[in-house]
Amino acid sequence: MALDLVPAWPAVGSLAGGAGALALAWAIREHRGRPGVDWFLGVFAAQATWCLSYGVGLLVSDPTFRAALEATMWLGVIWTGIAFLGFALEYTGRSDVVRSRLFGSIVGFGLLSSALVATNPLHGAFWTDFGVDPAFGVETVSYAFGPWAYLTVAAETVLVASAVFLLVDTLLSYGPLYRRESAAVALSSLPPGFALVAWALQIGPVPQLQLAPLMFVPHVLLDAYAFDRAEMFDRNPTTSRAAERTAIDDLRDPIVALALDRRVVRLNPAAEAVLGVDAETARDRPLADFLDLPVGLGEEDTAEPDGGQSADADSHDTADPDQSISRETVRIDAADGAGRRTYAVSVSRLTDPNGTHVGYTVVLSDVTERERRRQQLEVLNRILRHNLRNDAGVVHGYGEILRDRLEDPELVRMADAIERRAGALAALGEKAGTVERLLAETDPEATDVRELLDSVAADARERDPDAVVETAVDGADDANWTTRVRPDALRAVVENTVENAIDHHDGEGTEREEGGAWVRVSLRREANRDGEESGRGDGGDRFRLSVEDDGPGIPDHEVEAVESGRETALEHGSGLGLWVVAWGAAAVGADVEYADREPRGTRVTVSIPVVDDL
Repeated sequence: MALDLVPAWPAVGSLAGGAGALALAWAIREHRGRPGVDWFLGVFAAQATWCLSYGVGLLVSDPTFRAALEATMWLGVIWTGIAFLGFALEYTGRSDVVRSRLFGSIVGFGLLSSALVATNPLHGAFWTDFGVDPAFGVETVSYAFGPWAYLTVAAETVLVASAVFLLVDTLLSYGPLYRRESAAVALSSLPPGFALVAWALQIGPVPQLQLAPLMFVPHVLLDAYAFDRAEMFDRNPTTSRAAERTAIDDLRDPIVALALDRRVVRLNPAAEAVLGVDAETARDRPLADFLDLPVGLGEEDTAEPDGGQSADADSHDTADPDQSISRETVRIDAADGAGRRTYAVSVSRLTDPNGTHVGYTVVLSDVTERERRRQQLEVLNRILRHNLRNDAGVVHGYGEILRDRLEDPELVRMADAIERRAGALAALGEKAGTVERLLAETDPEATDVRELLDSVAADARERDPDAVVETAVDGADDANWTTRVRPDALRAVVENTVENAIDHHDGEGTEREEGGAWVRVSLRREANRDGEESGRGDGGDRFRLSVEDDGPGIPDHEVEAVESGRETALEHGSGLGLWVVAWGAAAVGADVEYADREPRGTRVTVSIPVVDDL
C-alpha cells in the first residue's frame, strides 16, 4: 500500500493536522478583536491539542504516559466543539447568545468533562480496561468507552452540527456575499466529525485507530482557503446582521413585527416606549393587547378593538397587497409621556428571501406636528379666502359706484385702480383655493391633454374677450393625447400659465397691430430618444406644452424665487400664479422651463410624462 511507504503514517498525519492548526492560528492572530477570531483561535488550540497529543501518543509505548496523552487528546475533543460553536455564533452576528445562560451551561459541561477526564482513573467515566493495542506500526490503544465518553462525542457532534447549521443559514440568507467563507468552514468540520463518530462506534477494520486527527489535514486546507482566498475576516455576516438589527432598533419610528396570526414577534425600542410594554412581555401576544389598530391585515381580516391604548382611526386606504397592506392615521395616548400623538400607520407584508409571506411589519410614524400644521393652514386658508372674497367684493362694488358717479378724471382713475386691485385680491383668494386643492392627495385619472388645453383656452377667451388665445396641436386628429395624471393639478398648471400671460400683458405686444394681449398654446408629443424605461409605466415619452406671449416678460427674481423654492422679503413674487404652476407640475411629475421669446415676451414649456398604464 502507498501508506506503507510512510513509516508511522497515522502519527505523521496526526502531527500534520496539529501543525496545520498552529500555523493557521499564527496566520490569523493579527485579526484578533474581529468577530469570531478569538473563538477560532480557541478552535485551533483545541484541535492542536487533539492532534498533537494523539500523534505523540502513537509514538509512546509507556502505558502511564500513553494514558496521560490520551486524556489530553480528550480535552481537545471536548473543547473543539464548544469553541467552534462560539465562533459560529459570533461570526454570524449572534454574540448575544455567547453571553447567554444557555451557552454558559455548555461551557460548564466542558469544564465538568475536563475534570472527569483528569480524574478518570478514580471513576472510569471516560474509559476502562485501557491497554496498548498496536496497529500500522504505532502505539494505538484499546479501551471500553465509559458513559461520559459517549456523551462527550454526542455533545461534540451536536455542537459542531449546530455551528454548521448557523454557517449554512448565513450562506443561504446572504447569498454570494459570504458564500465561499461559510461553505469552506462548514465543510471543513465534516471529515473529522464523521471520523470521530466512526471511532466512538468502533466502525471499521481497525477500530482502535482514530482517524479524526488525520482528517484535520483537509480541515486545515479548507480553513486556509477561507482565510486567504476568501478573506474571511475582512468581511463577515456580523456586519449584515448588525445592519439589519440597527435598521430596526435605531429608527426613531416605532416598528412592530407580527407573525401571520397577528401576534407580536418583535418590537423596537421606540415601539416599546410608545406602547408602554417591553419586547419580552409583548412577544407572542396579539398586537390588540397593546394597541387598538383597526387595520385589515389581509382580505379576511376584520378590525376588532380589544382594549389597550386608545387609538382613533382617521382614514383608511388599502394598497397593493404585495407591498403596503394599509395606511392609516391614528391618535394614540402614548405611554412614554408624550401625550396624545398622531401617527401615520403603514402595514406591509413581511416575506422571506423566497418571497413567501411570513408575517407583517407595522410602522408608526409620528406626524403630530405635520397634522397640526395642516389643520392650521386649512383654517387660515379658509378664513383668509372667505374674508378676501367678501371684502374684495365690497371694495370692488364701491369702486364701480365711485367710478360711475365721479366726474373728476383723476378721481375716476383712482376709483378704477381700487376696482382693479379688488379684483386682483379676489383672484388671489381663488388661487389660494387652488393651492389647497393641490396639497390634497388625490388619485391620478386618465386625462386627455388636448381636451384640457382646448377647455382652458375657451375659458380664457370667455374671461377676457379682448385677448387673443391661439391653440396649435402638432399631430393627427385621431392621435392619442391621453395620460394618467391628476387632472386638477394639470389643469392648474395650464390655466395659470395662460392667465399669467394675459393678466400681466402691458398692451405693447408685437403680434397684434394694436399691441393687445396675445397668447399661443401649442402641444406636441415627443418620443423617448434614450429608449429607456422611465419607471412611470411608460416608455419615457412626453407631451410638450408651450405657452408663448408677447408681453413684458416675467421678472428674473420671480422665476428665481420659484426655482429656488424660497421667497424672501426682498425677492417675492407678485402673486401665487408661478407657485401654483410649480406645485401643480410637481404633482403630475412634469418639468417647467421659462425662457425669453424673441422679439418680446416669454415662452413657458411644460414637459408632461405620458403614462400608458390606463
